[in-house]
Amino acid sequence: MSRSEKVSFAGSTGEMLAGIIDVPEGPVKGWGVFSHGFTLGKDSPSAARMCKALADSGIGMLRFDNVGLGGSAGEWSAGSFSHKVADTVKAAEFMRSEGKEISLLVGHSFGGAAVLAAAREIPELDAVATVGAPFSPKHVAHVFDAALDRILSEGSAEVDLGGKRVEIRRHFVEDLENADLTDCIRQLHKPLMVLHSPTDNTVGIENASTIFQTARHPRNFVSLEGSDHLLTGKGQAARAARIIAAWADQYLNAGNGS
Repeated sequence: MSRSEKVSFAGSTGEMLAGIIDVPEGPVKGWGVFSHGFTLGKDSPSAARMCKALADSGIGMLRFDNVGLGGSAGEWSAGSFSHKVADTVKAAEFMRSEGKEISLLVGHSFGGAAVLAAAREIPELDAVATVGAPFSPKHVAHVFDAALDRILSEGSAEVDLGGKRVEIRRHFVEDLENADLTDCIRQLHKPLMVLHSPTDNTVGIENASTIFQTARHPRNFVSLEGSDHLLTGKGQAARAARIIAAWADQYLNAGNGS
């Protein structure tokens, strides 16, 4: 069984971000960073279960709360997709400073889009995996679509996201509009694995097709048959993690940082 270590590091805005490193019990095959979904946080079932399962497979993983979520300082509403990308790079820099240079980036949902954008800023990276990721970051806007006019006209609006009231500001929407992953994916120059459920009702399977078609080889696609978007069903997150671990094995820097 893996063990979990609490850490913190400065994000791109200077706020302290709270993280957990899931450390393998035995030999370390490599290290990675996990980027969580929209407002899910590092302790969400998908993040915690995937990272623990990856650690059980020998890959140590850092998962962290984005600004204003969970144990991280700052206001979530002050952040943006660009901040999420920059903080993913900061997480990799933190791991590097700890003697744990990362080989793997894993992103779930909105975090999948973030790792595709962050990958080019992490030179030591060997492989990237996305789970239920949108091809376009602005796909996430559908969850606050009803409030969009008010956000743009008044500068912000409070919306209900899965029972959680969050403020969405105009700069967040504008940042999403400007985010285009096409070049990031095409110029990734890293092995990519795209995992997606064909019955994902939140981010449709066509997103995976577009990411895959835009990417260059080596690229892989795995259908997470029977999984929901949040991977909350029994064994769904761990299964995705085992698939990623088996695929990434050939790319990891053996014993890196162990």
